[in-house]
Amino acid sequence: MDDRPRPRGRRPGATSSRTGPARTGAVHEQGGIALALAGGGTLGGIYEIGAIAALSETLEGIDFNALDIYVGVSAGGFVAAGLANGITPGQMVSKFIENRGEDGLIALKPESLLRPAFAEYGRRAGSVPGLLAGALRHYLRDPLHGNLFDSFQRLGRAIPAGIFDSAGIDDYLRGLFSRRGRSNDFRDLRARLFLVATELDSGASVAFGEAGHDDVPISTAVRASAALPGLFPPVEIGGRHYVDGALRKTLHASIALRHGARLVLCVNPLVPYDAALARLRGERLRPSLSEGGLPMVLSQTFRAIIHSRMQVGMAKYGSEYRNADVMLFEPGRDDAVLFFTNVFSTASRKRLAEHAWRRTRIDLFRRRHELGPILARHGIRIRLDVLRDATRALCAPPAGGRGRAVPLARDLGRVLDALDRWIAGHGARRDEARRVAR
Repeated sequence: MDDRPRPRGRRPGATSSRTGPARTGAVHEQGGIALALAGGGTLGGIYEIGAIAALSETLEGIDFNALDIYVGVSAGGFVAAGLANGITPGQMVSKFIENRGEDGLIALKPESLLRPAFAEYGRRAGSVPGLLAGALRHYLRDPLHGNLFDSFQRLGRAIPAGIFDSAGIDDYLRGLFSRRGRSNDFRDLRARLFLVATELDSGASVAFGEAGHDDVPISTAVRASAALPGLFPPVEIGGRHYVDGALRKTLHASIALRHGARLVLCVNPLVPYDAALARLRGERLRPSLSEGGLPMVLSQTFRAIIHSRMQVGMAKYGSEYRNADVMLFEPGRDDAVLFFTNVFSTASRKRLAEHAWRRTRIDLFRRRHELGPILARHGIRIRLDVLRDATRALCAPPAGGRGRAVPLARDLGRVLDALDRWIAGHGARRDEARRVAR
């Protein structure tokens, strides 16, 4: 008799008369499982795909395409929307990371989504004559007492609100979700999907997918949630303008908890980099982050702000939702690979996804005694045999060769074995110390 826990979630393949998989109603009264994904741009999305692929193959009793609730912010919204639409973690690796477009899925090239916002440039440029004339009139009304800078500061309105056009995100996802068995309509999905954006004029968080905000196409909601100010222009929906959902919160896991989730798995790809810790753990010495110029400084600042805010939120969940379990998976602060990766190189994207996959497996093994009993309460088991399997790799090796996949997997196996020996030895020494103390 097979007594293994069955994957949680609704019956795969159940459909309605609409084009997508049908929503069957409210979440499970007890034990609803949710996934909350933070933002992090292209880099964050790649890391999340690698991490989820690791969790998917090592956690028995859970199907990441049949969860009760998905919550996504920015790049996390892109991944969450794909999972809720039945795109498996393996397919995401193949299509989004390796750019292979078979099996009816369109290959994604992240750089193709970063096209200059020519329409925004043109609109702003067209406003320059009027703004300049208005500034001159304002100054000439009282040139003796007027301030030239104050008069001409209104020309700032001519600066584009974003560098890149995010319409490519909408177009790509609309095409992806229009295929049979998927839907671009929140109301057609089996699970609850929430994509969080920030309304620009009020600063309020809006969860597309909730009542009153579920008539917006999923692709457009993803685009709004990922509209990082300065990088992408605000997205207009229903006469209102929306920007990146991370402006208010990093994860928004509380949305899943409010909707009845009893277990929320959270993935946050961005943590501040600790160069001193990296050096202690053997990382090759690097110049100060300030030597990397403004991009490095802004990256570290952004990571520090959002991570600090996320920690505050995570601390509150334990007291506000005592009957729920919340697990966080994120990279270490010494993770130089994540911080310094060039995500616009195909090879770099593969390395980053593989790195996220390996680090998540190591993290899961290291925390198995802590997480195992919690997961067991929800019918989920950590497969140690899979974690110890040194032949596994995330990305397929290059055609005609084995590539780096098997060596990386063997490295992982050695790390896990060494970690297990250390834990066992540490436990034995602790028990001996207790015996002597008695």
